[in-house]
Amino acid sequence: MDFDFSDDQEQLRDAVRKWVDKGYSFERRSATVKAGGFSRDAFGEIAELGLCGLYIPEAHDGMGMGPVEGMVVMEELGRGMVLEPLNQSLIAGAVLAGYAPDAVKSAWLPKVASGEALVVLAYQERAARYRLDVCEAKATPAPTGYALTATKSIVPTGDVADAFMVPATLNGKLALFLVERAAAGVTTRGYGTQDGSRAAELTLDNAPASLITLDGLTALEHAVDIGIAATCAEAVGVMDKTMAITAEYLNTRKQFGVVISSFQALRHRAADMKMQLELARSMSYYASLKLNAPAPERRAAMARAKYQLGNSMRFVGQQAVQLHGGIGVTDEYIVSHYFKKLTQMEMTFGDTLHHLGEVSSRMQDTAGVFA
Repeated sequence: MDFDFSDDQEQLRDAVRKWVDKGYSFERRSATVKAGGFSRDAFGEIAELGLCGLYIPEAHDGMGMGPVEGMVVMEELGRGMVLEPLNQSLIAGAVLAGYAPDAVKSAWLPKVASGEALVVLAYQERAARYRLDVCEAKATPAPTGYALTATKSIVPTGDVADAFMVPATLNGKLALFLVERAAAGVTTRGYGTQDGSRAAELTLDNAPASLITLDGLTALEHAVDIGIAATCAEAVGVMDKTMAITAEYLNTRKQFGVVISSFQALRHRAADMKMQLELARSMSYYASLKLNAPAPERRAAMARAKYQLGNSMRFVGQQAVQLHGGIGVTDEYIVSHYFKKLTQMEMTFGDTLHHLGEVSSRMQDTAGVFA
């Protein structure tokens, strides 16, 4: 099996890395955090690179690329801890392209691809605890479409997004709808999150909505799986940069007149971090390569990948702080922000314990990854 990236994929990686290195400095990120955790200008720059349209067909002004290209991009954005939620545009593009009626595709896909519209997934509810089939939101037919009544939590950039993809129960079955933030009956309450980004509580009170698909659970599972694969790839980028910062510190900090990288105990801990990073990288590849597999195979693969990534994120983040000592938890030093990013990502789209349960529930008589 060939795991080498194509020339086009390497060029895409290089373009994104150059933007992160030159256009998204730690100082710019810190200013964005202080301003609320989202920059429309930075999001526009991401869109100008064509990244918002990665999963959108060329017929709707997208790039028509696949999961491997998405993985490459998210890794590079992870290296810079980019706050703007490209993963949400990837989810919206893929789900709308794959499930929405033609009228919704024509109205929204070009705007998502250009970055004109930020469409985010609003699915989490207080009682669900990561379960996708638990949904208290209700949808009813209305003269011009549908009306939704719902409360959704931790919606990424929910108070600045342009529209939401919202699962709700219609006639006893889960369906997926599109709701504009400017519509009547839509209320958002924004707040900052641990890693410096932005989220919101979303309340819908008979808000007008357009139907994406009546097969809401299938579409929602696919959306979350795209999010898991993107999060895994982003986490690899975050851990890769965390390792580089830690190695640089070990090679610079001196005790007893010598650099601490010469201490065998610390070298062993750094080696353990590298092992966890490479385990995570291989499972991120696995997740991206399984993203277009049949749903049962895809769901099992995402649970396995997110479980390993959760373990790796926790280990790499905690060891990085330990190896830095007191400076590792100060707000002025960059590694503390990588640690917070990893901590939050470990709980995104289902925490490690949740996905351990998912892996367990999907085990067959032969439980290996090649079964």
